[in-house]
Parts: sequence; C-alpha cells; structure tokens
Amino acid sequence: MADVVRAALVQATWTGDTESMIAKHEEHARAAAAQGAKVIGFQEVFNAPYFCQVQEPEHYRWAEPVPDGPTVRRMQQLARETGMVIVVPVFEVEQSGFYYNTAAVIDADGTFLGSYRKHHIPQVKGFWEKYYFKPGNAGWPVFDTAVGKIGVYICYDRHFPEGWRQLGLNGAQLVYNPSATSRGLSGYLWQLEQPAAAVANEYFIAAINRVGVEEYGDNDFYGTSYFVDPRGQFVGEVASDSKEELVIRDLDFGLIDEVRQQWAFYRDRRPDAYEGLVRP
Repeated sequence: MADVVRAALVQATWTGDTESMIAKHEEHARAAAAQGAKVIGFQEVFNAPYFCQVQEPEHYRWAEPVPDGPTVRRMQQLARETGMVIVVPVFEVEQSGFYYNTAAVIDADGTFLGSYRKHHIPQVKGFWEKYYFKPGNAGWPVFDTAVGKIGVYICYDRHFPEGWRQLGLNGAQLVYNPSATSRGLSGYLWQLEQPAAAVANEYFIAAINRVGVEEYGDNDFYGTSYFVDPRGQFVGEVASDSKEELVIRDLDFGLIDEVRQQWAFYRDRRPDAYEGLVRP
C-alpha cells in the first residue's frame, strides 16, 4: 500500500432530481479516476436535496436501504469500474420507522465494507434533522480499504470531539466529513474545527460541503471543501465558495507516523482521568 494516496471529494450543486444528481457524481468519479485518484467521497445525502430545511413527510421518499438500495448498488458498480474506494452518503431506511443519515463505504473492487450512521442530529431552524433521522447506533467504524483505513463523521458530528477521537483510536488515517452547512451559520467554524480535529487526532480529514441555494429553503451552502493534514494545514487550495468542484489532492500517509512521533498526543492521553466525560 502506497504512502501517498491520491484522494478526491466532490462539492456539488443540486440538479433537481436524483437520477441526474447520481449521473453527475459518476462523471466526477470517472474524471477523478482518470487523474489517478484512488478514493473519493461525496457530500451529505448526496443524491437528494437538503430536504431538512423543512419538516414534511413527503421527503421520506428519498430514503432507501443500505446496502441493498439502488444508489449503493450503483456505486458498487462504479467502484468496480473505476477501481476507487467510494464514500456514499445517503438517507437510509432500515425498516419502517427506522431512518438514519448514513454513509456507505465501498472498496475499490465494489465490496460493501459497511456504513457509518450519523450520531449527533441537529434540530434548529433550517436543519430539522430530528424530524427524519434517528441517532446513529453503529459505533465509530474504521474501514480497512484498498487505500488505507477510512472513517466517516457526518456534518453536525464535527462539533463533537469525542467521535473524532474514537475514529483515531480505531485506527483512521483519513476521515471523510460530508456536510451541508450554510453561509453565516458556521463559516467561521468550518475552517477551524476540522483542522483542529486533524491536529488533535493526527490524521487527514476531507471536509465536504454542498454549494448553492436549493429549492426547500434559503440556506446558502458555501462549499469551500478541502483536505487537511495531521499538522492542521490545508492540502492545496480550499475549493470555491460558490461553484461546483472536484477536488483532488495527494495525501502523504507517512506524515501520520511522523506527526505522532513528534507530538505524541496518543502517548500522553489520560483515559484513566476522563471518567467524568461520559457521565450524562
């Protein structure tokens, strides 16, 4: 396994329907593969609009099973075609009444490796997610992929340091953070929290945001997606704040060991002193 991994992410505008949205992401994935990318991740609930700006039962129609729904199966075919690992965020229905904000992780040969379910569910103006999603109940999995150990943390999760740390303890080298966050609400935090988490946990993070205004509300998703390294430094430029963009960067996983030896944060942890952190 190479130390340098060419990784990609997509920040996309909503097309108006699922079929064209998926087709557009397939085009981006093929373009990334043509440029040598070996792993790619998409934005939160990538095949749908951000319907959580409203609370309406009609939007349960976007939900599908994981891994046996049409989108994940189609992404498995795409992974086999391109030879890329793919992180696929969708609205999951497990059974009637059990809905989750989920990201499937598919290996480069098309194997479904498992999924992550968003733990922290917001319920504030423009982000009415508790109406749709149950809190995640599948832990903090890290997937052993063709390019290395990949974890996922979804949008609002990023405000909670505990999950970032658990992903690090579980061996993550790269964590994808698919998001839908709007201008004025969190712009200041967007370029602060993920670099800080990358430093604290000494791994790479791919921070993905939607871009543009969509049909169900006034949220102006501001893009500016990026990769950040274990020193908290952006890898290349941050993406546009107004346009769709495919971002491809070379990530030197060798930097993870270098930083962990230099800063030794994992060595100096004190889990014996942290009991109070998990009291309700």
